[in-house]
Formats: sequence, C-alpha cells, structure tokens
Amino acid sequence: MSLYDEFTKTQEALFDLFKRYAPPIRSKKHTCVGLGIELIRRLRVLDKKFRGFNAAMGLVSCEEAVVDVHDYVTSGPGPESVAMAEKEHVMVAIQVVVDGRSGVMLADPGYHVPRIVTVMADRAYPHTGWFTQSEEPHCRKEYEYSFNPQNSAYVEWHERVTRGATVKYQTSLVYVGRPYLDGVNVTERRNLVYNFRSLLARDQKGHLIAGLYFPVGGKGKDAMFTLFFDNGEKRKAKYKFSIFSDPDNIPKTILEEVDLCNKLMNYKSGELLRIISKLAKVISDQSYIDQLLEINEEICRLCL
Repeated sequence: MSLYDEFTKTQEALFDLFKRYAPPIRSKKHTCVGLGIELIRRLRVLDKKFRGFNAAMGLVSCEEAVVDVHDYVTSGPGPESVAMAEKEHVMVAIQVVVDGRSGVMLADPGYHVPRIVTVMADRAYPHTGWFTQSEEPHCRKEYEYSFNPQNSAYVEWHERVTRGATVKYQTSLVYVGRPYLDGVNVTERRNLVYNFRSLLARDQKGHLIAGLYFPVGGKGKDAMFTLFFDNGEKRKAKYKFSIFSDPDNIPKTILEEVDLCNKLMNYKSGELLRIISKLAKVISDQSYIDQLLEINEEICRLCL
C-alpha cells in the first residue's frame, strides 16, 4: 500500500516509480525479508555464548519453483551466473561444522516453518530430512532440504503436497554460498508487484489461524478477497472489496467477522478494517492495477 501512496503522490508511470522506489521495512509489518532481518537481530545475542555465531549467520536468497535444477546450478558458481534469477524469497542461514562435517542450519520465518532445519552435506545426523510442514483434512504439505550434488553452494528445498490421491512436487533452490546482501533492493522490491497477496497470522507451530488473501487482477468492482479465521471453528468467506469502499455502509455481520479476525491477528482495534478499506481503494484504481500486473508479467517473462 505504501507503493500506491507514492504512486498517487507523484503521478508518474508506475514502472518509473518502481525502479527508483526504496521499499520500506516496517516494524510488525514484515514480509520474508523483514522477518529474516528481525530474526537475525534477535539471534545475535547467542554470539555471547557461542563465539563466532554472528559471523556464521546471514540472510540467504531463494529461487522458488525452479523448473530445471541442473541447468540452474551448473550455470556457474552462484546466482550471478544465472541469466535471469528472480530471487523472490529469503531465509536465514547459519553455517555449521559437526565433528568436521559441514552443514547449514536454515530458518524460514517467511513461510512460517516452525523449526530450525539442519542440512548436513553427508545427510547423516543431525540432518533433518523429510518433515510435515502442515496437515489439514484435505491437504498435507511436507518439506525436505539437502545439498545439491552438482553444486554444494545450493540447498535444494523439496516440497511434496498431497491432496487425496494427487501428489505434487516442487523444488526450490537456496543459495548458501554467500550472504544475500541485497534482499531489500531485489526481493522486497520484486514482491511489491506480485499478483497474489496475503496477510496471515499463525500459531507457534505454523498453523494458520486468521488472515486474508486475494489475487491481484483486473476485475475492478468485482475484485474479491477471502477472509478466514479459526477460533475453534473454521470460518472462510469471500467478499467483494467494493463492500468496504464506504465503511459506514458495511453490513454488521461482516464487520463482526472482520473484528473477530482482527483480534486473532493481534491487531489494534479497527486495524484490519482500515487495511481492507485501503486495499479496496487500491484495487479500484484500474490504471494502477494494470501497470502493476504489466510489471509482474514482464518480470515473469524475463525469468522463464
């Protein structure tokens, strides 16, 4: 929403603004970049007990859903050798050596992985292996991390999603060869124009408890979002953004649901309603949405 505020102030083409815009990292309004930076800040205290901890820790970049893993990792020693790397995600990595055996510990607060994952080069103890990230009646999601055999600067992040009899696999690549120093300028900037948005709250085990999500599309007044929460009973509903264009005319039943979701997300009173109302204004600006989608599509084309 801050990009939209700047867009309305400057009245310049979004593409030009996007190139020079400095994405803000705000307290308690974190994307994966902000969450990673905050986690590093909190973990630094461990250096007092484990000397060298801070030197071994840093932000690392991740390329999601890589189609040709072999081609990617053999392009060169690192992502700078890849023709078009998108780098849409980041994690926190801590380089470790266990009895002379090298490995890395990964923390992924952006995807709310509720554990530290240990990845050993020899896949022996304390290598984490496969684990269940989330399990719902209709869907089970499992993760596994291991070093790429062709290029040890990369960790392969395998995702297995099971829905009934259908199983889907996806491999992403985490570059752990060097710290990622440009997370704000690259990853945070790229995510400003992503065509799917979500605002989520999870419990300590990574389970979703409340939030909203929506695709960014050219639907104008018909654009919708999904609101969900779990206060002992799961509730999910779709609403048009246009309902929230006039806060004084929002049906009482909808306001009650938004308020309940607001509490589960631990927001100040009225904060979620304010966010949705602001989103309704952004989504209704067709010129802005068209330009945003065009930038996103161009990034996707370049990275194919």
